[in-house]
Amino acid sequence: MRSFFRLFLLLNGVVMVQASAQNLPTEDRIADPAIKTVMLYPVLGNDPTDPAQTLNPPIIDQSVETQLMLEFDDLTATFRPFRAKFVHCNADWQRSILNDIEFTYEYNDYPIQDYQISQNTKIPYYHYRFPVPKVKLPGNYVLVVYNERNPNQIYFSRRFSTYLNRVGVSATAQFANDPQLRFTDQQINFEISYRGYPLISPQDDLKIVIRQNFRDDRVITGLRPTNVRAFDNLLEYRLFDLKNTFPGGNEYRYFDTRTVLSRGNYIERIDRKEDRNTAFVQTDGIRSVGAYVQTDDFNGQYVIDHLETRIGATQADYITTVFTLRMDEVPNAELFVNSAFNFWRLDDLNRMSYVPDLHAYRADIQLKQGVYNYNYSLKGIPPPVSRSGMNLTGNETLIEGNYSDTENEYEILVYHRPPASRADQLVGYRRIGYNKRK
Repeated sequence: MRSFFRLFLLLNGVVMVQASAQNLPTEDRIADPAIKTVMLYPVLGNDPTDPAQTLNPPIIDQSVETQLMLEFDDLTATFRPFRAKFVHCNADWQRSILNDIEFTYEYNDYPIQDYQISQNTKIPYYHYRFPVPKVKLPGNYVLVVYNERNPNQIYFSRRFSTYLNRVGVSATAQFANDPQLRFTDQQINFEISYRGYPLISPQDDLKIVIRQNFRDDRVITGLRPTNVRAFDNLLEYRLFDLKNTFPGGNEYRYFDTRTVLSRGNYIERIDRKEDRNTAFVQTDGIRSVGAYVQTDDFNGQYVIDHLETRIGATQADYITTVFTLRMDEVPNAELFVNSAFNFWRLDDLNRMSYVPDLHAYRADIQLKQGVYNYNYSLKGIPPPVSRSGMNLTGNETLIEGNYSDTENEYEILVYHRPPASRADQLVGYRRIGYNKRK
């Protein structure tokens, strides 16, 4: 009887763990409002402390010794025990059926032990760093961080990918071929060489994803080759239906809060109080009318830095950042500040409110000192229908406009499920820029 009871508890525990695992998130999301500035990036170059490291997307080549680094802040200002684990996903970011042992070298449960306490900041916080362990298979992964004492309490999740270039990708970016989209959209033509890589059905075996500016809300999927050159082992993607086109958008707005001792770029004023600092970003306006204006940006990303010490990780303070957009109130619609700092999610954190006295929308968002790119997005008025069929959650065109001259970064990701494999692998990766100026 006692043995049966122990077996019952063991089986019940396994079922509970499996059920809990099935509920793990597979998207970029912060569930705990005290967790801020979650960054996941590859450590490149000779200076790992360079703030610009974080501008690179969390995608690494498995054939090269590149370290992924996770950093985040806990504004509870008390030590909390964090742990991390991997979730393996297919090309569509749905969880695969692989067991942990098939894609990890160690037990899939990692303590996060490297932390520092903020220094000389009005808002105290703990800063955590976690070198991401290597994985076995190329593909999509989600890094889930949770409470060590309660694994069901998930704090946040971040996506990343690893690849092995088994196929070659060559690509060009240009303005759209359609005369009606010539001044608004950008087109990505590409070829895939699979010489030396076995494909049973070349026109069907590969899954293609094209992403704009590292944004998971700006992706094109489901593309099929327009020509299969079997003798050359080459797939051509030159689509006449323009399903390979993206709205060009506009250059991102930006501001600089690396110092509170003076006004940085596009900062109107800074209020310095005993318990916190408040930075007012210069009042913005609608940019969807008029000509395109060329400016440099980070393609929607941000950099954490502290001008006086260059130690942004622990000496950059959290500032209440005030955004103001002067425009008429839009009935039955919601307006948001949109940026990588919120994973491009349109939610309560970055929702704006209309202030009749200012004749403008306004939002107060707590952000760490640095240089930020952002734009504005509207929910309630559908965006223009894209030829590519992208499912856009917000309408950026109404406020920011679309211009084919906009400088953008594109990624082409090629997935394949080899014979006898049970999950998609990332077998080709290519980054290209359009209208690059730096």
